[in-house]
Amino acid sequence: MAQETTPKVIVYSTSWCAFCHTEMQWLDKLGIAYTAKDIEADKEAYEELMNKSGGNYQGVPVTDIAGDLVLGFDRPKIQSTLDAHGIKPATV
Repeated sequence: MAQETTPKVIVYSTSWCAFCHTEMQWLDKLGIAYTAKDIEADKEAYEELMNKSGGNYQGVPVTDIAGDLVLGFDRPKIQSTLDAHGIKPATV
């Protein structure tokens, strides 16, 4: 039940995107749970991103933090958005 109330983090990426991999490694290091979606390998993920961004696709990564989109690997913006939504590292 607590899982549903926890804001979700989705990283839209591609297999060849170095910034995408760096961001996911950074989130792993922080202990932030996220779902990675490859927009080239997964047509549904691509369409989901297009719907969320209003078709305004400019590149990856795009991080959806509880409904707020962050374009690019912008650490300060991602961190402040995580903080604004109260997203903390997953406890083990």
